[in-house]
Amino acid sequence: MVKSGTIILNTAARLLMPLQLLFSVFLLLRGHDEPGGGFIAGLVAAGAFTLYLFAFGVSATKEVLRMVDPRDLIGVGLLLGMISVLPAWFMGQPFLTAQWWTIPIIDFKASTPLIFDVGVYFAVLGSVTGMVMSLMEVDKDEP
Repeated sequence: MVKSGTIILNTAARLLMPLQLLFSVFLLLRGHDEPGGGFIAGLVAAGAFTLYLFAFGVSATKEVLRMVDPRDLIGVGLLLGMISVLPAWFMGQPFLTAQWWTIPIIDFKASTPLIFDVGVYFAVLGSVTGMVMSLMEVDKDEP
């Protein structure tokens, strides 16, 4: 792991990244009942990866992402957004009508708005992370 920041930034990034990602999942899951949702949760998650990127560089951040290209996250997010409209269409209901399924074992309500929010989450995470990585790579090439 190449360290490009200070010891304070490196330590903060290592400690804050898991907390930010956990908080982003919290925001994502409470989004359709209270303030939050896929967009703000995606921004918080992208902030976590950006902090790590500033501390350790582009190659270390790509290792953390397990070689998942941010463009793939955008594609998966758009695909999930499109999939979320299909259940209402199959049920003969108007476009974008929410469908809810209860999972009684864990008392969880899965829904098409949740699928849509997860899609937005991935699209925002991929977009912001990809932009910041591209800017950092361009900056590295400059003399």
